[in-house]
Amino acid sequence: MHGRPRKAPTPEEQEAFSVKASKLRSLQSQFLQFHHAKIYTKEALDVSAKLLESNPEYYTAWNYRKLAVQHNFNLPEVDNNEESVKLILDEELRLVENTLKRNFKSYGAWHHRKWVLSKGHSSTDRELLLLGKFQKADARNFHAWNYRRFVTTLKNIPNEKELEYTTDMIFDNFSNYSAWHNRSVLLSHLLKEKAKGYCPKDNVFTEEYEFVRHALFTDPDDQSGWFYHLWLLDQTVKLETLLVSSCPPHGSNLSLSVDGSFGDCSLSPFTSLQTNTRILPLVLYFSEAVENVCSSTVVIECENIASNELVWRSLSGDGTGSAQAWLTYLNFPEEHAHSEKAYQVKVSLARSQGIFSSTGIHHGDFSHIEFSVSVPPYCSEHVDLKNEGKISWSDESFCTHDAQFLESVLVNLFHLERTKIDETVVDYQWNITTINNEISHCRELLSTMNCKIGKLTLARLLMAHDTLMSYAGTSHRNVSPHAEILQLYDDLKNMDPAHLHYYQDEYSIVLLKQIISNQELLLKHCREYRDPYFPRINNFCLRFNNLSLSRIGSMEQLLWVQVLDLSYNQLKTLEGLEVMQLLSCLNVSYNKLCSFTALEPLKLLRSLKVLDISYNEIGAHSIDTRRYLCSSPLNHRSGGDWKTEESEIHCAEVADYWEAYAIFKDLNLIQLDLKGNAVSNEKIKSVLIKLLPSLKWLDGESCR
Repeated sequence: MHGRPRKAPTPEEQEAFSVKASKLRSLQSQFLQFHHAKIYTKEALDVSAKLLESNPEYYTAWNYRKLAVQHNFNLPEVDNNEESVKLILDEELRLVENTLKRNFKSYGAWHHRKWVLSKGHSSTDRELLLLGKFQKADARNFHAWNYRRFVTTLKNIPNEKELEYTTDMIFDNFSNYSAWHNRSVLLSHLLKEKAKGYCPKDNVFTEEYEFVRHALFTDPDDQSGWFYHLWLLDQTVKLETLLVSSCPPHGSNLSLSVDGSFGDCSLSPFTSLQTNTRILPLVLYFSEAVENVCSSTVVIECENIASNELVWRSLSGDGTGSAQAWLTYLNFPEEHAHSEKAYQVKVSLARSQGIFSSTGIHHGDFSHIEFSVSVPPYCSEHVDLKNEGKISWSDESFCTHDAQFLESVLVNLFHLERTKIDETVVDYQWNITTINNEISHCRELLSTMNCKIGKLTLARLLMAHDTLMSYAGTSHRNVSPHAEILQLYDDLKNMDPAHLHYYQDEYSIVLLKQIISNQELLLKHCREYRDPYFPRINNFCLRFNNLSLSRIGSMEQLLWVQVLDLSYNQLKTLEGLEVMQLLSCLNVSYNKLCSFTALEPLKLLRSLKVLDISYNEIGAHSIDTRRYLCSSPLNHRSGGDWKTEESEIHCAEVADYWEAYAIFKDLNLIQLDLKGNAVSNEKIKSVLIKLLPSLKWLDGESCR
């Protein structure tokens, strides 16, 4: 535990363990007999007490004690007798105290003490005295701090007084993680209540930064103060209002193409969408996770579309709850006119009680997103995508776009605006100044010593500064901090290899941010698909290949992408791609995807037609820790989704490849590449061909 190596027990220790285990088994057997028979005599209670004093983690025994207390309260001689009730509860408190002396971190014991105290017949003054002894023995024990918050709430001790207590504890030992944490909890309450002396929060946080800085400069290698500093940083960067990106974006003029082709190189992805239906996905991507996105909070005004009939779903995986991205579909009717029809769409957010964030902030004011959609006339001679040729991801199939075309596309990208949910004017000057001061202090510290957590904090501060500048609408393209942040994460990967994967994930997010926010860098990744043997497929493509990405970020700026190449990276999951509802072609070959469950974000992509997952590690690992995150035939939650009667696939085949079935059953792929994975064989290919009736190309060969 906590990095301490285990040692093999000596023969004497092993013998002692055996004797102890034998006694515990005997006590446990007696206890269970009493418990099953619902016997609550003094003898039975003594047995349970001995068992708990020997093993405080035996939760069943604690639950038995609660049942015994309730039983004894109902006895005629105890009913309404205050002294008898107090004696029963005092015995429970005594037992808990004895067990805590044996194991100060017993969850069951602390929970039982809370339960006893909540009955209201015990002295809370004594509890604070007892806590003082326990916290003197172990000042950082989070169980004791959690119990302290419970007791102070019962006693109505002011938060200001408890804040003074944490200050004293930190002065006594600034390496007290629990005291720093309790300080953040208390300050959150005081700021929320706008208590006297704690408003405005700018002054409070300025003092807190100064307070924690003393600990950081005293011992930079102690992480407790740094964790509190991170909490302060989060509060400093926290938005006062929600922002939302949308797809289609505000102010755009989108033209649907329903001829079944993948596109026209002369059209920008911001102005054209290739689809074989008249259904347009509408995605709202918020700056933080929100709830209550529904037809009453998001009103859509558009001819022939009933806003109250639209169903919104979260793109968080389970389809419910809180999420950053929300989706609905706009279904445009088939028009028999001879020319295309333009629909004006107006999306009004935060109606009625409004959309509220995961932090509980309600937004009730209006804001609007407006765009137009041009839909072609009805055509009875529809071109089926299954008649298209196969797409090649080789470098020869891509070329650089015309400079004028690229400029028009990137103008759209760099003018994508995130709309405010309310019209509150927020001044970020204090936030930016504070972050600048912390960056200066952090640089000063790092100039004297090579501190890994100091480097990590500097990287976070620089990223926070970049975020605040974007909130404030300040142009800062020429002073981008991304290069310095990337260098800091490179240094950390060498200094702290134990956390290599975390640093690589953060590096990946910053790298994508750097590319997307810099027009010159982004130009290098924009390509035009050009196949001399199949001229109809000419699409704007983003190629983020060979970047060593282990994680995908900046999704709010990629909602418009229809063709994406992420090959030759280090991705282990495709989390985040579920928001890219316009995505039609995706290449994630030569990554580190180790199971079909890593593809779960793709389940919601109705537009996806071409998928390359070749040369990954699917099936190469005997133990896949993610596989049970995907619903299976054995999971009651899957319900009616597992009906195979209507397809050619048999239940036996589903049992062998249920992860693949869960991922691919709702997709309409016409091209799939699976080769190079351990799972790839003729059996699974046969299953996939049956499962995907629209599939024409499998591993480069025609399968129909």
